[in-house]
Amino acid sequence: MSSHPDFTIHNLPYGVFSKKGEKPRVGVAIGEHILDLHGAAELGFFPEIENASSVFGSRYLNDFMALGRPVWRQVRRRITELLTSDETLRPVANQVLVKQSDTAMLMPVRVGNYTDFYSSLEHATNVGKLFRPDNPLMPNWKHLPVAYHGRASSIVVSGTDFHRPKGQRKAPDADLPTFGPSQRMDFELEVAFVIVQRLVGA
Repeated sequence: MSSHPDFTIHNLPYGVFSKKGEKPRVGVAIGEHILDLHGAAELGFFPEIENASSVFGSRYLNDFMALGRPVWRQVRRRITELLTSDETLRPVANQVLVKQSDTAMLMPVRVGNYTDFYSSLEHATNVGKLFRPDNPLMPNWKHLPVAYHGRASSIVVSGTDFHRPKGQRKAPDADLPTFGPSQRMDFELEVAFVIVQRLVGA
């Protein structure tokens, strides 16, 4: 495998990918390749997971995440063992390693809901200036989480085309508002956390 500075043995991110004409499946990035976990499960590399082939052959990571931390650790150890043992990997490399350039990356999780928090002082201040130039940051901001509910359908994988939003706007010299596409675009860096809920009992 050729090296890639972002995906070394110390950074093995999970994702969901597909090759043309094939069903989506779970994989792990390594170098410029993807370790096909569904393919590895089919070869018996995850005996500790019941229905491993189904879990890693899923369209989303939700089934795997629902198994919990002890299973995640077992799988991580098995992945590391596989990728660091040339004797184990070499005979099956053509079956479990896929070039990233030959795949399409898909939405990795099925998002049921999300809440967006104002976690940056600068961001909260800049937004506040739009509505309250003289008092942009409300006094409660530093004492309780300030958040708003977002639409899960707005979360898409990188590279997805989207329509420019349309809405109502009013020019300073106009008597009435008009409806049309937005005239400004805002780019932000977002950090997301996936929370896995496990319901116990009825």
